[in-house]
Amino acid sequence: MDFELDGDAALCTAATSGLGLASAERLASEGADVAVCGTTRAHVERARERLDAAGDGDVLAVRADITDPDEVEAFVDETVETFGGLDHVVTSAGGPAPGPFLDTTEREWYTAYDVLVMSVVWTTRAAYPYLRESETGTIVNIASRSVREVIDDLVLSNAVRRAVVGLMKTQSREFAPEVRVNAVLPGAHETPRIEELVEAAVERGEYASYEEGIEAWSDAPLERVGQPEELGDVVAFLSSARSSYVTGTALPVDGGAMRS
Repeated sequence: MDFELDGDAALCTAATSGLGLASAERLASEGADVAVCGTTRAHVERARERLDAAGDGDVLAVRADITDPDEVEAFVDETVETFGGLDHVVTSAGGPAPGPFLDTTEREWYTAYDVLVMSVVWTTRAAYPYLRESETGTIVNIASRSVREVIDDLVLSNAVRRAVVGLMKTQSREFAPEVRVNAVLPGAHETPRIEELVEAAVERGEYASYEEGIEAWSDAPLERVGQPEELGDVVAFLSSARSSYVTGTALPVDGGAMRS
């Protein structure tokens, strides 16, 4: 299926690893010019190499902190200057610190809100004027299935991420018809973060092998965790003309794990 993204310009926040990078790679493979940001120089350089290899479009990979509104605005401006415009935005962010409610500090609440919610606010506010001028403007927010069903010991994700879906629904109405806005709600995917957690559990003796540990992460009817590129496929679809009548949707990508 041709997603008709060739020559489009896409900006992906916090996309030098994990699901954000997988989404950026899929957009690049469709011929889009892709900009990504991250806070670690090594990750930024590796992302640049992977995106260069993924497609024929141009690549911009920079260091930027998505919790700093000035850096977010500068990232958007540099993307527009480099590519001559902006057609698609994908917002991504690392997961907040795990833990139950009573063990979570006030500072962790504020940090999680900046990372998960305000980063989306700052990015989409800076990008909107350019997206509105595009004939194919889209925003896709990578959230979590926790916005629909709480996950034990992830109170910050359970509570704070829901604001992103509320923001998405609001923007989908305010930005229409020029810009479509959607979200994806991933379940467990075999990202570097999950790999680290499983390997640590193996070292503690909780699992006999990595394979046993990764299998334990899957509570889905499809009986496996997802691969990052599978989430990237859905993000690319929602960014493309193939989903031109889809907006205001929060789409689970979880192998059927969600029961609600």
